[in-house]
Amino acid sequence: MTVTQQEIENRLWDAADELRVAMPEAQYSSVVFPLMFWKYLSDTWEHRHEVFLAENDGLLEDLSVEEAREIEYRDYQSFEIPLIHPGTVHERRASWASILATITQPGLGQRVRASLQAIETANPDKFSRLFGSMTWTSEEVLSGEVLAAVMQAMDRTPKMHEDNMSHDVLGGAYEYLLKRFSDGSGTRAGQFFTPREVVELIVEILDPHDYESVYDPTCGSGGMLIASAGFLKARGKKGYSLQLYGQEAVPDTAGVARMNLFMHNLTQFQVEVGDTLKEPRFKKPDGSVAQFDVILANPPYSLKWKPWSNDPRALGGVAPAKSADWAFVQHMIASMDPEKGRAGVVLPHGVLFRSGEEAAIRRRVLDDDLLEAVVGLPANLFYNTTIPTCVLVFRAPGTKVDERTDGVLFVDASTRFAKAKNRNVLTEADIADVVTTYHANFDADGNPVDPDGDGGLAARFVPMSEIVEAGYDLNIGRYVKHAAVEQEDLGTLIDAYNLARAERQKSEQNMLSVLASAGIEGFDA
Repeated sequence: MTVTQQEIENRLWDAADELRVAMPEAQYSSVVFPLMFWKYLSDTWEHRHEVFLAENDGLLEDLSVEEAREIEYRDYQSFEIPLIHPGTVHERRASWASILATITQPGLGQRVRASLQAIETANPDKFSRLFGSMTWTSEEVLSGEVLAAVMQAMDRTPKMHEDNMSHDVLGGAYEYLLKRFSDGSGTRAGQFFTPREVVELIVEILDPHDYESVYDPTCGSGGMLIASAGFLKARGKKGYSLQLYGQEAVPDTAGVARMNLFMHNLTQFQVEVGDTLKEPRFKKPDGSVAQFDVILANPPYSLKWKPWSNDPRALGGVAPAKSADWAFVQHMIASMDPEKGRAGVVLPHGVLFRSGEEAAIRRRVLDDDLLEAVVGLPANLFYNTTIPTCVLVFRAPGTKVDERTDGVLFVDASTRFAKAKNRNVLTEADIADVVTTYHANFDADGNPVDPDGDGGLAARFVPMSEIVEAGYDLNIGRYVKHAAVEQEDLGTLIDAYNLARAERQKSEQNMLSVLASAGIEGFDA
């Protein structure tokens, strides 16, 4: 039986909706995703076990249990659903069906937890720490009655294995739940889910190729890594050939990412847990950060952090404690492969013009000609903030094409969006126009050579001399006159005002000191 996308989405949401009596919608994912993945593993294992038995019916009676097991796990199974308490009267397999058979008995949460932990232990290379903290298995957090209702509703979904459900459908259902949880959970969703259209825009700009390495230092639920593989697959290429790497600070969210990748039939990946700025997990033998072909990220905006005291990633200086925005950029720059590395990151507009330590870093990055493009996005695209953001595109030193050296491309896409229920969205046409503009050719004045082939967006290639003359300010409105100034968020405007006010006060104090030294009095600041 072939399962449709709509059918599995509806049934999985029915299962999630059973949680409404127990917890807010923002917490559904911590329960639904582990259960969904457990069912997927169990259904897949049992299906392959049945195929093994059918194809080896005449052979099995001549084999020992150990010999049969060796053949099954060599030729049929890619992971193990182990036995719990083997050889005892309490023996059972750590499978969905096994626990479902005991669903009315007390201690359901404990049995579920034991099964998930057994699967992690039996498959350390694949599933170590996959299911997260599993606090929801505690009776105090989620009653056995509600957990049973969720499992029974989810059991009404068809068997989740390759002969019954394509990975496109399965991965699509997972993405559907991620988006639906995000739509209903407000600001918390932005911690792990980047809107799909923003991800697609960055991936299309960075243009990953077969067999390249792709890295997301703040990977959340893994959407950018998955989209990179999907980008190649949609073009008839080998998405499965990508080497995917991600780091995520929240263990439960890292587990969501691993499950998401498996659901999309992607196995060449490594997702590590930890603070990327404090403890980058991917390193070379000499201790320096590992380098990748494609790096893409949507880091937490203006994150308060403990600045580096002595770190080789600190190109041009150290970002201030009140905002780690440029620290994430520095990490991504350090992580670019020297021959073909490129990076794309979503950040608030403040990174384009803020002064102090951030200005020093920005100046060094520009002097080294690492920044290729700045793309201004519309406001209210994200789940956790309404502010307008921008995409910064970087290239490894000396790898820009000749037409893009010694300058920066500015693209204003701030007015290109469609209204959705809770936020704005980029349409497929909007994404295509931005990508077209990014690839356009520009004349000596920085204007598009072919106005009909520039995506219909205001854009300009600005030489570095002009940027230097502007004090290394990258505010899009300074270079692209049609930039939608009215869409600047209040927070950004307040930041700019406070910075300008501080600079004015500093200049006035300096002037008064000079006047006082000359014996001139009577001036009042």
